[in-house]
Amino acid sequence: MTPEMAIKLSLALPLFGAAGVIATGKWPNVREAVTMIAAFLTFGTVCTLYPVVAAGGRPELYIGEVLPGLAIAFKVEPLGMLFALVASGLWILTSIYAVGYMRGHHEKNQTRFFTCFALAISAALGIAFSANLFALFIFYEILTFSTFPLVTHHGDAKAIRSGRIYLGVLVGTSVAGLLFAIIWTYAIAGTLDFTPGGILAGKASGNGVALLLALFAFGTGKAALMPFHKWLPNAMVAPTPVSALLHAVAVVKAGVFTIMKVVVYIFGIEYLTDQGASQWLMWVATYTLVVSSVIALTKDNLKARLAYSTISQLAYIVLAAAIATPAAVVGGSMHIAMHAMGKITLFFCAGSIMVGAHKTNVSQLDGIGHRMPFTMGAFTLGSLSIIGLPPMGGAWSKWHMVLGAADADQMFFAGVYMLSSLLSIAYLMPIVGRAFFIAEKLPEADDHDHGEAPLLCVIPSVLTGLGTIVLFFIAEPLYQLLLPIVGVAQ
Repeated sequence: MTPEMAIKLSLALPLFGAAGVIATGKWPNVREAVTMIAAFLTFGTVCTLYPVVAAGGRPELYIGEVLPGLAIAFKVEPLGMLFALVASGLWILTSIYAVGYMRGHHEKNQTRFFTCFALAISAALGIAFSANLFALFIFYEILTFSTFPLVTHHGDAKAIRSGRIYLGVLVGTSVAGLLFAIIWTYAIAGTLDFTPGGILAGKASGNGVALLLALFAFGTGKAALMPFHKWLPNAMVAPTPVSALLHAVAVVKAGVFTIMKVVVYIFGIEYLTDQGASQWLMWVATYTLVVSSVIALTKDNLKARLAYSTISQLAYIVLAAAIATPAAVVGGSMHIAMHAMGKITLFFCAGSIMVGAHKTNVSQLDGIGHRMPFTMGAFTLGSLSIIGLPPMGGAWSKWHMVLGAADADQMFFAGVYMLSSLLSIAYLMPIVGRAFFIAEKLPEADDHDHGEAPLLCVIPSVLTGLGTIVLFFIAEPLYQLLLPIVGVAQ
């Protein structure tokens, strides 16, 4: 298979999967088999591109110009390769989990659910492989609209309200901020192509650079920088597999990926540093990081606590992009994968707790580790990775981000990273402590052992939990893959 064909198939296979899901919707077993086949084939196809990119190749696919200078084109570079591997790989485990969850929770509209999920994966891969801002914007919007039915899945008043917030914030920020930034960039540079070293050097300077960066940062609402973060906790009304999609597989990762790609390939990290244009973004990211962590401490609802944790962890990546040193940028990019594996584990476990034990609040979890040991064991591994303790993958990405802050003589922000890890301990480890070290008090009506959630929920949770350990030991290939984005040879 040629790399060009691999790009085509990577984008098309989820679409074929969506069509297959619709066609087989009356037969649940067949429908879910179609989903799994599409997921495995998509990931396998994406994997064929990895050796090419790791060896220095940059596969391209040109579709055509919509308007002069505005082309739909794709180019696979290391940062996009990483995001594509995360999105397509986790689609497999999320699909397995979704089958167990949707059946165990007796969810309705499952055909629509699996259809929209597949469309969202195609959009995420389109974002990952986009060769320019124009193509990225198109797939960014497709991702928003394809996930809207997932957020409003339950169809009740609360879901509809959350859907309005979701669509309002994400579309509003992208039109008012991101689209305007893209137009301004084209007017300044005469191109929207992602170019190593950036395209703005010598074409913009002073306060205009900082303003353009602000339009990109706040216009990328999926990155959930405060004050444009409300859509994320509100979207927790959706089924847990949707939460996994939002927090780990596609949506928020598309946000921080966009910011990182703009910093690296539109501004250029050296130019951004020379202009001093990102100092303000460091403070905004720090505020988001710390405040969301503190809010997480106050949330008794488990999914709400994890949602604010995600907002904090996304701010890690934005802060790394704003620091704009090679170590920070590589560390922040690595954190896209490390956080994805850790956070999908936590959401899988939250859903398993709801399905298996019918509990949603942290205060209800006393002793639950004794009757759901695999689920809470996986939760422990995911928590340790989010905190950044070895031998979990999150340790490496946080290590490089701290080194990047030190390289820039930004020791305050290095301290912020360390403070955030302490806050992560404060809002995650009490859950583990309750689960394993406090005796469960069951009311008489509930005085029996529910046990684990369905096997199709437990297996993905355990695999992603173990995946956080695997990432610790394969961090070096990811690090080497990403070095070229900062101008360092592999």
